[in-house]
Amino acid sequence: MKNLALDSASHALFFDIDGTLLDIAARPDDVSVPASLKTGLQQLTRKFGGALALVSGRSIRDIDRLFGDLKPRASGCHGGELRLLPGGDVFMAASGRLPPGIMDNLKRLAASHRGLLLEDKGVCVAVHYRAAPTLGAALRYELEGIIARSGEVGLTVLPGRLVYEIKRNHVDKGTAVAAFMRLPAFAGRRPVFIGDDITDIAAFTVVKREGGGAWSVGRELAPATRIFDDASDVRAWIAAEARAYVQGDARTERPAAATTAAGYGT
Repeated sequence: MKNLALDSASHALFFDIDGTLLDIAARPDDVSVPASLKTGLQQLTRKFGGALALVSGRSIRDIDRLFGDLKPRASGCHGGELRLLPGGDVFMAASGRLPPGIMDNLKRLAASHRGLLLEDKGVCVAVHYRAAPTLGAALRYELEGIIARSGEVGLTVLPGRLVYEIKRNHVDKGTAVAAFMRLPAFAGRRPVFIGDDITDIAAFTVVKREGGGAWSVGRELAPATRIFDDASDVRAWIAAEARAYVQGDARTERPAAATTAAGYGT
């Protein structure tokens, strides 16, 4: 883990969840959230003046199932859902569930291939093929065919790590970050987004445009810079930042020139 210091008065933090905060599991329901991570995120939220949000492909309902009483500012379903205030109401940025005809065809597709897992998240749907990794491009072709034959406009297939997400094409993690940056708690700050997958590239692009930091986990994901080795590395950084806040550690902030190496645009 690199020694990364951020000025909590001038930065905002955004975290992806799976593969970034949490270790990837065989099934979405199999992940576990350490109690220390919940505490660390709560303390970081205070340290950064409320300018922290989770931005995930999971639904906000599922985020709350995992993180319990934390109920942070969050975006779910790749920008399709927004909770702009901690514990507040969920705003639907993408309208409605997928049409029944598409869902019926997706269910038939999942039943026809051993190892496929269909996850209905409301305004988006995930088709996981972690247990059938050889399906790959052929599966994407079938999914795009289902959408095309339905006649439904405004849907897209978003690839991720051994998953395809079917979502509305006018929202993504980038539009979610942009929405948060308009809030008083975030306005005027430099956003830092931490993610691990190509589904995070839209958010990386937005934070770079805003002069912030795009930090990737486990691999280089242009325009992001690889900063963390894995999710445990991210959790260790959060714990260190939270501990410093609790202890009132008056550390010297890194000079502006040094932050370029940590994923800032020049």
